[in-house]
Amino acid sequence: MATTTPAPARPPASPPVRWWRRPWIAPLTVVTGVFLVTALPRYVGLDPTLSLVPTDRGPAFYPALVTHIFAGSVMLTAAVLQLWPWLRAHHPRVHRWSGRTYVAAALVTGAAALVTAQFPSAGAGQQVANTFLAVLLLVCTLLGFRAVRQRRFGDHRAWMVRSTALAFSIVTNRFWGPVLIAVYVPGALSDPDLAFGAPEIEGAAIASAWVSWVVNLMFAEWWLQRGRRPARAPRSR
Repeated sequence: MATTTPAPARPPASPPVRWWRRPWIAPLTVVTGVFLVTALPRYVGLDPTLSLVPTDRGPAFYPALVTHIFAGSVMLTAAVLQLWPWLRAHHPRVHRWSGRTYVAAALVTGAAALVTAQFPSAGAGQQVANTFLAVLLLVCTLLGFRAVRQRRFGDHRAWMVRSTALAFSIVTNRFWGPVLIAVYVPGALSDPDLAFGAPEIEGAAIASAWVSWVVNLMFAEWWLQRGRRPARAPRSR
């Protein structure tokens, strides 16, 4: 007689986490808000001359860039809501809908990034870095969505942590860019004329394209593994 294996039950809800146990949510919200306020208005009017990056890279580049930025803004906003423990504990329906919004926005953002990555300003090194980032964002998001559909909530959490770390690479890139320019072209931050036309700027842009998401992903893996301890082998008598 055939037997059916019942679907794994959802783990019981954990008690609400106090805000001081998650001190990073407020700074993350502020940083995300500042980033969106300073970056998004340049593209709302669809004026290519206001873009932070050169747009003369073919007819497909600017539409893909605008799509990437608009969808990415929704993605980052939904990610902050997803990471807010109080909202998850007190308003689970809002948490679920913000999660669906994040998945949809991340898929659009990643697809648009695949297009913009093929028009790099710093050569093949930057192209490969941004292509890897776009592919990993799509893969992690899809795996996280599939896991929650299969009620594998532990796997869902792990993949979405990785996806969120990759999503915020655009924010951390604003930090790594100036740091690496200062490393590659000392004095460039105080005297921008030193950086103008300097060949080292291309190396700084390539390094920033890699570091901005690799460091985030490494931190996410540390965060996921920090509470796990390898099982000890039984001691022999």
